[in-house]
Amino acid sequence: MDENFEEQSKLPDLKLDAKQAQGFLSFFKRLPQDPRAIRFFDRRDYHTVHGENATFIAKTYYHTTTALRQLGSGSDSLSSVSVSKNMFETIARDLLLERTDHAIELYEGSGSNWRLVKSGTPGNISNFEDILFANNEMQDTPVVVALVPNFRENCCTIGLGYVDLTKRVLGLAEFLDDSHFTNVESTLVALGCKECLLPAETGKTSETRTLYDSLTRCGVMLTERKKAEFKTRDLVQDLGRLVKGSTEPVRDLVSGFDFAPSALGALLSYADLLADESNYGNYTLRRYNLDSYMRLDSAAIRALNVLESKTDANKNFSLFGLMNRTCTAGMGKRLLNMWLKQPLLDVNEINYRLDLVQAFVEDPALRQNLRQHFKRISDIERLMSNLEKKRAGLHHIVKLYQSCIRLPYIKSALEQYDGQFSSLIKERYLDSFEILTDEEHLNKFIALVETSVDLDQLENGEYMISSSYDPALSALRDEQESLDREISNLHKQTAKDLDLPVDKGLKLDKGTQFGHVFRITKKEEPKIRKKLTTQFIVLETRKDGVKFTNTKLKKLGDKYQKMLEEYKNCQKELVDRVVQTTSTFSEVFGSLAGLLSELDVLLSFADLASSCPTPYTRPEITPSDEGDILLQGSRHPCVEAQDWVNFIPNDCELVRGKSWFQIITGPNMGGKSTFIRQVGVNILMAQVGCFVPCDKASISVRDCIFARVGAGDCQLRGVSTFMQEMLETASILKGATDKSLIIIDELGRGTSTYDGFGLAWAICEHLVEVIKAPTLFATHFHELTALAHENPEHEPNSKQIVGVANYHVSAHIDSSTHKLTMLYKVEPGACDQSFGIHVAEFANFPESVVALAREKASELEDFSPTTIISNDSAHEAGSKRKREFDSDDISRGAARAHQFMKEFAEFPLKKMDPKQGLEKISKMLDDMRNDAVNSQWLQQFI
Repeated sequence: MDENFEEQSKLPDLKLDAKQAQGFLSFFKRLPQDPRAIRFFDRRDYHTVHGENATFIAKTYYHTTTALRQLGSGSDSLSSVSVSKNMFETIARDLLLERTDHAIELYEGSGSNWRLVKSGTPGNISNFEDILFANNEMQDTPVVVALVPNFRENCCTIGLGYVDLTKRVLGLAEFLDDSHFTNVESTLVALGCKECLLPAETGKTSETRTLYDSLTRCGVMLTERKKAEFKTRDLVQDLGRLVKGSTEPVRDLVSGFDFAPSALGALLSYADLLADESNYGNYTLRRYNLDSYMRLDSAAIRALNVLESKTDANKNFSLFGLMNRTCTAGMGKRLLNMWLKQPLLDVNEINYRLDLVQAFVEDPALRQNLRQHFKRISDIERLMSNLEKKRAGLHHIVKLYQSCIRLPYIKSALEQYDGQFSSLIKERYLDSFEILTDEEHLNKFIALVETSVDLDQLENGEYMISSSYDPALSALRDEQESLDREISNLHKQTAKDLDLPVDKGLKLDKGTQFGHVFRITKKEEPKIRKKLTTQFIVLETRKDGVKFTNTKLKKLGDKYQKMLEEYKNCQKELVDRVVQTTSTFSEVFGSLAGLLSELDVLLSFADLASSCPTPYTRPEITPSDEGDILLQGSRHPCVEAQDWVNFIPNDCELVRGKSWFQIITGPNMGGKSTFIRQVGVNILMAQVGCFVPCDKASISVRDCIFARVGAGDCQLRGVSTFMQEMLETASILKGATDKSLIIIDELGRGTSTYDGFGLAWAICEHLVEVIKAPTLFATHFHELTALAHENPEHEPNSKQIVGVANYHVSAHIDSSTHKLTMLYKVEPGACDQSFGIHVAEFANFPESVVALAREKASELEDFSPTTIISNDSAHEAGSKRKREFDSDDISRGAARAHQFMKEFAEFPLKKMDPKQGLEKISKMLDDMRNDAVNSQWLQQFI
């Protein structure tokens, strides 16, 4: 967790006497039960945790229960653990930034008198920001969402409200959703939601359980609140106090929703926004539109490695880690994080970003110059947040000033650009910077700081108001200097009287517990002992010497201390005034932060595109209903960035009506998964506005990426690997449109071969014929390749399937040694054999096991691609298949089975009498048995 973990985790001693312990025990027992809350008690030098919380901390962070101590005795004893200040910060970072299952409460007090001073959840970290981000940048802004689901017969209307407490943004959305809550999931991902409020009375229906599962998949903490909190009474009035501007636009926006306002009402109550007057007039209210961005669910985010994970071996394992070359302190990182979760759909907006990236790619000198200046830009957003919350000091003002004085250099660099996008740069940045830096805006702020702050003292690490800024402060400064001179003269006169050299013999110490004092070494003391006892007051005799004073020095010292206190109070008043004045520039700084963070991310994209060993290229973007997806020489950006990889590029041509649905076969470890993921990653990068790792790319905009990749289970929720696979596939079938991109890897392998194959075939047909989305389907069911050869001319009874193409990852087998060599090239056509046994050899299986496997495989092998692909009946007769059904039989049978499963899924069992329901199901089965008379495959299925 930390390099200095052992040092941090040293247990402080639990120092409580019997009376303190008894008082604390009586208080602790009165606390209400909250299984999510981890309660810390601040005991000044350290913190303590008690009860079940103590056991959790001991096991999770100390990895031993020996850290536990007992407070009290007998049946009243309480398990306790002490936590150092550093360890508390480490635990807080983990609980609030990494995990999503606990809240933190911090108490202060003593004996039996304790009060809650701070609380935080993964969605509301504002009270702990100073601890969480003291030494590291804030990479993401957590969002709290409230949902009001309104269930109807076949659908659900979701009312959604959200609040970003860091950026001070409130939002509303309302939309229809399916039974798998695909829209909810993609919205939670896009907003970066960490916590979700739901009405406690929502109940435990199957629909609600599915909603809870979608929250779990997104790593969102569920917080149940009383239904009474989801109210709209006085909402417009409350929002009018929080939101900038007049109330009318707020009323108009809220009146356009049925359920979302009550969700927003719950958020205002939960976050207690109205209790803090610094929130008034500082919030923005927005309508969130699902159709503004590409939808990504949690499965797609994981499959495409979009965001960082604790298990990443290095930063280039994730797309965020690879693309994050931002220079500003935090702002750029947060914007990049948001952009990756909200890829664009508007072709013009995407090209707008690509134009700017191209400008920076083509001008390396401009790019490097700007990046050097951006390294000196502070986190303006967080500095302004501290100002608005009245947590700022003079050092925050100075950081804003130091960022502002970089703007002329940034403007100058941009003005020197004279390429094809100069008008775009002028319109977007130069004109905006011109307005922001005029005499009424940032130049006014710069003048304020240069007048008020003593900038010369910054080198000494001191943040002070300049004495010339205020007449009263100037007068106090003059008096201080006058007193300094008097004390200095007294020091010289006393040294002369005592016949000691100034400073070397007689020293003057300031700021001791005695104020101003004289000091001599113990060696010098005998020489002046007589004068010392008669003319001076000896204060202290220690190893470092003898400290003494006289009435004159004491009088001057007391006067100096009093004046110093007045000077500090005057400084504080002036600092408060400067901070208050600076907070009036919040809108200007907000606009500036938006422009700088956007420039920072686009420069980061350009730096990535230019600095890779094989440079990235600009994609051509077409609307979703036009064009194809053509990637020439495409690569996976994260895989090629690994030191040990020599990446082999591949082409992908998803062409409407020809290869819009691609079945990809080939050996394990051959590169199928990497290939299908890299297509998804390239499209995501393009729609974010970044160049892509291809030689040439043309991309038809996708509204959603669905991914069913890799096995995963969750026994704690009673979900097996296969069930998880089916749930993810069901959300694809319900949520995908012809404008989506679907990538599926190894579907149907979690059950029996026939069941798995039947499901895979039926799903493929549904995707091709009903959804019609571009799809990459990697599989080991080689029989599926027959889909690409459904030809009605030769097989009049089969239905025509258009747009399916076979591809395979190539491999070479040495005929003499049977050794397998992966070539990692994706080529047209189906794979002509399975390589599972060869891969087992790679894993060093015993020779006897491999030999037996070959023997059994040859006995059972019943698939020959030629029997499916060839239309030559003589050749087909020569290639006997041991299975009793052919591809046409499979196609017809799978279609009928798919129809049965669809009818069964839509069957309204809950609304029917059980006896009547059984009769209906029996009839459906009888109908299918009748249809199965001429279908061997369907008989097998039944």
